[in-house]
Amino acid sequence: QLRQLFGSAVPAFPPKFYLAMTKSMADERRSQLEQYLQNVTLDSNITHSEVFIGFFRKLQQDTFKIQTQTAFLDVYLADGSNIRLDIQTSDTAERILEVTLCRMGLSRELIKYFSLFFFQDHDDGALSVVKKVAEFELPYVSLQSMKELCCKLGIRKWYMDPSLDTLLMDCRASLNLLYMQAIQEVKRNWLKPTERQMQELEFLQKNANKAKFLELIREMQFYGYIRLDPCICDYPEEGCSADIYVGNNEINCCIKLPTNQIKDVSFKINRLRSWQVAFLGATKDGGDDTLELRFEYNDSGTWQWIVLYTKQAFLLSSCLKKMISEQMMKAAKEGQEMEIKMPESMKNSKKSSIQQKQVRFMSRKRFLVRPNEDDCVFEKIREEDL
Repeated sequence: QLRQLFGSAVPAFPPKFYLAMTKSMADERRSQLEQYLQNVTLDSNITHSEVFIGFFRKLQQDTFKIQTQTAFLDVYLADGSNIRLDIQTSDTAERILEVTLCRMGLSRELIKYFSLFFFQDHDDGALSVVKKVAEFELPYVSLQSMKELCCKLGIRKWYMDPSLDTLLMDCRASLNLLYMQAIQEVKRNWLKPTERQMQELEFLQKNANKAKFLELIREMQFYGYIRLDPCICDYPEEGCSADIYVGNNEINCCIKLPTNQIKDVSFKINRLRSWQVAFLGATKDGGDDTLELRFEYNDSGTWQWIVLYTKQAFLLSSCLKKMISEQMMKAAKEGQEMEIKMPESMKNSKKSSIQQKQVRFMSRKRFLVRPNEDDCVFEKIREEDL
């Protein structure tokens, strides 16, 4: 049905296994479906169609053998509290988000600034945001399939430009959500306030001055960013470890070199031309599948591919798309066209204006393959493509 409605815009669906599946086969099937899902969801016309939503509702329920029935679902807030909902197991994330936020008293026009996420609370106090929940995803079903990860479903703001906070300050519910998340990120060491700033924050928190608290915290490094778990990267050389913060139109990496030296690098979004997410297969010791995100970056006039090996590759990809979307909307509001710098050799070509970007998701063997010239994924971006 999707092919009939949208033609070649719909990629080929991954084949089924008709014999009893082993664990490795089930993992492979899950990876193939995730890859297919990511490719299909690049087209918003597809994801908002009734055919697509109905199709993936059935797919998720059939894959994990969960029938439609009533159930309880806990949605967590950043302060650790939760809202228990009486739901149908077939309810989509869009529906659950709307019900939860309306119950909290959030204005409907502000719902678009928030989203559902799967996250993990670690024993050492660290917080891991596993992934953003797609609007058409069934959170109850996804949680059942992720039991081994001990994930929780939570609400977080969903924008990468910290200045957008100002649009939410007049609504008590949205103010409370921002305040709770800000406190959480301070406690989890996502931010880097100075000693004086920390004292001021503690004073404002003690006096419950939420608006002033948020006004001050917006001045701090990495406020409004999403912090990824430590990962491996190949920049500036193979085998480096990195702490990654993504937000405010950059990927900020604190890189530890093999010599134990520390190098801080900021990859600006307007110098990034394309990116890819790839499955590299299981590790040699039989561990979990390895994911990578590689992006093509203009470093001092030369385009090069930079690779991050992280289980949060899809989350990072979502953040990149969100930042570009926000840039487009800001440029449109200002009556300007957003342009991403291209090499000198391409400035006079028809491909040099940026209106459309595409992202490629692929499955590969565990060995790295350097991209060729055909790996350029996008050169123009339109808001509707995001």
